[in-house]
Amino acid sequence: MNTKNKNIYRIIFANQGKVYEIYAKQVNQSAMLGFVEIEDLLFGEKSSLVIDPVEERLKHEFANTKRTYLPMNYILRIDEVDQQGESKVTKMDGTKENVLSFPANHSGMIPPHLNTNNSSDEDTNE
Repeated sequence: MNTKNKNIYRIIFANQGKVYEIYAKQVNQSAMLGFVEIEDLLFGEKSSLVIDPVEERLKHEFANTKRTYLPMNYILRIDEVDQQGESKVTKMDGTKENVLSFPANHSGMIPPHLNTNNSSDEDTNE
């Protein structure tokens, strides 16, 4: 059964405060624990008269990449689609999105919106 070339996947993932939407022919569970393997990335046709600068930047970013490994917790969604769409990168709006990069806080402090302890640490009267 040769369905390898017929499947097209749309992968949406978060990376460094941005949401990436890319297309690929293959998506597999990686042998590296906690990663998803993406192969055969698809970008717009070179013969197209209209050049999308975002897609060109993505093409340049993934140039010479045979396959890429994405951490599972960065993946927002994977869809099998009928046809390839436009690859895009959008900024993640922290006030409206519930998606945060992992680890969300490198200093070990709890972000204020997740802190359920309402007590104040300003008890130091010296």
